[in-house]
Amino acid sequence: MCSDTISYKVPVVTVDGPSGSGKGTVSQRLAAELGWHFLDSGALYRLLACAARRDGIALDDEPALVALADRINAEFGFSENGDERVLLDGVDVTRTLRSEETGNAASQVAALPAVRTALLAWQRRYRRPPGLIADGRDMGTVVFPDAAVKIFLEARPEERALRRYNQLKDNGIDASLEEVIEEVRARDERDRTRTAAPLVAAEDACIVDSSDLDVAATVAIILGQIRAKI
Repeated sequence: MCSDTISYKVPVVTVDGPSGSGKGTVSQRLAAELGWHFLDSGALYRLLACAARRDGIALDDEPALVALADRINAEFGFSENGDERVLLDGVDVTRTLRSEETGNAASQVAALPAVRTALLAWQRRYRRPPGLIADGRDMGTVVFPDAAVKIFLEARPEERALRRYNQLKDNGIDASLEEVIEEVRARDERDRTRTAAPLVAAEDACIVDSSDLDVAATVAIILGQIRAKI
């Protein structure tokens, strides 16, 4: 079920779902269409995982990771040709950030309750006029529970793995489809069973299955929900 129409000074639309469901691409298209800000919450956990590996911090060392989260500096932007560009303490880590290895490390870091608490305020600072599209796994359940529209975007595991495999190949990263399928399933299990903010659809979220939809069709469905409620 979808919630009734609600109006907010700074509206938020959350797009949650498992890895490979298309959240990032769809959310960026939505933000561009509406002229709103965009939050890729997963990138924050990936950045923390990158910084931890750089500094030799174990991915289960909760106190050290929380302290690290308080001191790292991240900058999000675009290169001259329009590609994503992410700096970690002044160093371009864009390619490393989007690797499968970093994604798995981020999933481990994100399972730690104190780490999630440490990053909560950072995520909420992205809520600025005229509005925000927030992409993640607990945006609608924990970070922005008052969001005007909540979307839970899902797709079959095999389809999500294929998308991820093609994305890695397009970025020049060697990958095995069989390994990616196993990694997707393992990440799903870890994300759904963690004690801190497990991956689950908010009670008032609209479920959208993108298994057999292209990006344009998925965006159109969600825009329809947004325009009906905001």
